[in-house]
Amino acid sequence: MTEISHTGKNVQEVVLERESRITTFTTDDDDAFSEGGDDARFEFNSTAIREELERNFRTRHEHTEEGEGESSTHANNSQDPDASVSSLDIDGSDNSSQSTQGSHPRLNDIQNSNLEDVSLSPPVSAHHEASLAIPPVTVVKDADRASAHISTTSEIPPTSPTRPVSTPPIPPSKTPASDGEPDAPPSPGSRQAQETPMHRPTRSFGPSALEKVISKTRPSFLPPKPKDEDNRHLADWEKMMKLSRLAEEKRRKALQERRLAREKEVESSTEIWEKEVLPDWRHAVKTPRLRQLWWNGIPPKLRSQLWEKALGNALALSKDTYRTCVARAKRALSTNSFPTTMLNLIEEDIGTTLPDLRLFLPNTGPLHQDLKDLLCAWVVSRSDEGLGYVTGASKIAAMFLLNMNPPAAFLCMRNLLERHCMRSFYGGLSAKEDVEAYYRIFDTLLADGMPKIYFNFKQHQISPVAYLPDWILPVFLDHLPLEACARIWDVLILEGDSFLFRAALAMLGVLEPRLFFPDRTELLGILRGENKAALEVAKRDSLALEGGKYAIYGIDEEVLWERIIELEDWWKDSTWARLIQRELPDL
Repeated sequence: MTEISHTGKNVQEVVLERESRITTFTTDDDDAFSEGGDDARFEFNSTAIREELERNFRTRHEHTEEGEGESSTHANNSQDPDASVSSLDIDGSDNSSQSTQGSHPRLNDIQNSNLEDVSLSPPVSAHHEASLAIPPVTVVKDADRASAHISTTSEIPPTSPTRPVSTPPIPPSKTPASDGEPDAPPSPGSRQAQETPMHRPTRSFGPSALEKVISKTRPSFLPPKPKDEDNRHLADWEKMMKLSRLAEEKRRKALQERRLAREKEVESSTEIWEKEVLPDWRHAVKTPRLRQLWWNGIPPKLRSQLWEKALGNALALSKDTYRTCVARAKRALSTNSFPTTMLNLIEEDIGTTLPDLRLFLPNTGPLHQDLKDLLCAWVVSRSDEGLGYVTGASKIAAMFLLNMNPPAAFLCMRNLLERHCMRSFYGGLSAKEDVEAYYRIFDTLLADGMPKIYFNFKQHQISPVAYLPDWILPVFLDHLPLEACARIWDVLILEGDSFLFRAALAMLGVLEPRLFFPDRTELLGILRGENKAALEVAKRDSLALEGGKYAIYGIDEEVLWERIIELEDWWKDSTWARLIQRELPDL
């Protein structure tokens, strides 16, 4: 930009004219500043010279504006149309702005206005100094005309009270940090975006337009079917699903009728139990007829007596043992010497014990205190061995409390958990090697009885440690209905530890159609009873979901025992003995 502002030229010409007139005045007696032969005598002093210079400068400036012929509207804080952007002062005001504020240029200002004050590049205005993050953009439309310079910036308004006249004031953009600043008027685009109503998704109660044209009987990567063929296949599929539901309902009713018939048979066999089994329960194991009677289930009113006889008292505990252990536990609780961590584990375990019965719920369950006392006494009795509480013991104690009084339940619980398999799972870190041996035994039985499930588990790295402890520690009470568990307990107490593994294999046999899914997370969800698809199907079919975690799969007493009976021909006690001898030679 090489132009020089007209204001700068006028100042220099006035200075030169002043010097020439002063020189003329000093050499001639005529009035150098008189016009039209005025006879008034000029006073030679600084004040008179300053006033005359100011008057001539104002007249010269007005003639210059008329000679340019450019019409321009002047207002307060407006810029001279002949002034370029380079004539702006560093504080955001131009050279002519001082005259617009009610005072004419002073002589000192005129003398200081020379070519050195003329900038050949646009100075930085005050509003540019406000933010150096976004530099101003100067667009030059015509290099020959200084009046065509346009300065565009996206900065906030200048902090200086005097705004540059070359750019209109720009409202500040609203930021989270400047809550006190006035809101900027929305742009037309943003106003349109605000006024445009957002699409509100509505739930459709029928098939969408896409579902109407996509085939439900053929994968999307295959060529589409004709519409009539697709409708025909869809109708066939709906017919098959309807027949499947009817068959499943018929099968469920048959199992229900069989269960009722078996319960009546068990009730009618009470006399045989009292006369032939109670006097010598060991005789029932040797006689096939009585053994089958035991497998069908013990009558509920005789269950406590038969459980006590079958479990025995290998630990030689007296009847006062429970009372002594309870007293020690209460004394420890009163003196705050009972481990807090262990007490919290007991409370948490009780909270998840048979919640559907509501007998063991805190504050409201009638058997809650009995269960807590029994568990605390069990912990105290094991403290001499250096063993603590294991989650799952609450389920075992609850099952005994449902069938007998607390002292008898304590003795039965201690003797049941003293059997080698249960003691290994409840023995903590000291029995880790024995637990791993039982895992290997179960893996061998699974590979022999259900090789396809075994192979799929191996492919997805699912070992017995992922699901077997959840079954054995509570003896299936978390996953099966109470009636099914009671029948399992009947045979477990009679047959011993081997029946735990037979029942576990039967559980996998019932779940077998679901265990071929090629995803580890999905398989673990099925084994834990947390499969979302099965839960949705159970809700759709209105299945009762109060029979343990596996109620969503429709597993009840009859379904499980049907599978256990199917494994009867395959199971061999000699195989179990051989595996025990191989993995646990010291047993």
